[in-house]
Amino acid sequence: MLPEFFAFYSPTKVVYEPGIISDLKPELDIIGIKKYFVVSDHILNDIGLVQKLADGLAEAGCEMVGTFLDVKQDARLSDVNTCTKAVKASGAEGIISIGGGSVIDTAKAVNIIFSEGGDLVEDYSGGHLLTRPLKPHIVIPTTAGTGSEVTMVAVIYDEENKEKLVFADKFLQPNLAVLDPEVTLSLPPKLTASTGMDALTHSIEAYVGIEASPFSDAFAAGAIELIMKYLVAATEDGEDAEARGAMLIAAAMAGIAFTHSMVGCVHGMAHVTGALFRVPHGEANAVYLPYGMEYNFEEITEKLARLAPLMDEDVTGLAEEEAARKAIEAVRKLTGKLHDLGTLPVKLSEIGVPEDGLKDIAEAVPSDGTSFYNPREVDEEELLPYIQRAF
Repeated sequence: MLPEFFAFYSPTKVVYEPGIISDLKPELDIIGIKKYFVVSDHILNDIGLVQKLADGLAEAGCEMVGTFLDVKQDARLSDVNTCTKAVKASGAEGIISIGGGSVIDTAKAVNIIFSEGGDLVEDYSGGHLLTRPLKPHIVIPTTAGTGSEVTMVAVIYDEENKEKLVFADKFLQPNLAVLDPEVTLSLPPKLTASTGMDALTHSIEAYVGIEASPFSDAFAAGAIELIMKYLVAATEDGEDAEARGAMLIAAAMAGIAFTHSMVGCVHGMAHVTGALFRVPHGEANAVYLPYGMEYNFEEITEKLARLAPLMDEDVTGLAEEEAARKAIEAVRKLTGKLHDLGTLPVKLSEIGVPEDGLKDIAEAVPSDGTSFYNPREVDEEELLPYIQRAF
């Protein structure tokens, strides 16, 4: 059944090529500015990726006028404020972020204040408050997970209030996403697995969400098929260039999908769990994904049945409900393989969540913004048993 209304908007240009960060001149010429501030982290700097980018900028007649490398796990409000001061003082005309989701989200939030001034929380909390394009922002993802390189969302952790703040606006979508599989070759197996499961969660929740459309479905389904085929291979052998490239493409496709149809209660549970117990986002999504699918099962049966064949499940002759359960089984098979490789948890008890904290998680999820897009009403008492099973 077609939706009565949907809108599709994806202004971010995506380029893909191994080694492309050394030769960005054609794209930089189109953007037309010369001075860039680079947001990254110390690990990527230490392995030479920031310098490689700087050399590529110089070859293109551009300049790296400053760096901020102190991004921590989860983009943090304090880092955003510190980085913004450095960007303003540098004389930069635009930003390049090279890193994972925390780096990219930090740069997105910085770009709001760099471009518009004001206070991030007081002036821009919520959605769609920007009125014009921001300064140019180029993103080079080094993980294949968040899809933040193509999304209109930035998630920032408020340390003082132990709360994840979501900023959503079409003007947060970067100008250019550079997909270079060579920059992901050093990603450790655990991060490969967890970020890959983050991308899978994005694509599945986007596919079954209440805002889904034929456009978002196409991107989500394509991402799911690639992830199911290549995530284990990328985790087992980080030098597998084909698997690395496929996962980068899948993460971006999933990002395009969920920036249009949004995500649901799996992300809600992961947001709360991350805020309360500092659990990495990808790991939390990996644990919660099959339970969230079960929570929503009655509302998403038809769509799950359509997904099962893309997840390499044989549904020949099965009734719709049986085929739909095969999709959940496929997720559990995948997480089981990654768990056996020692790269991924499958229970909350494995990642430091205390049993007496489960009710706190259930209580907070309905207030998370993702709940408004979940196929089933998110109710604390109804959700709690699924969280307990995830423990």
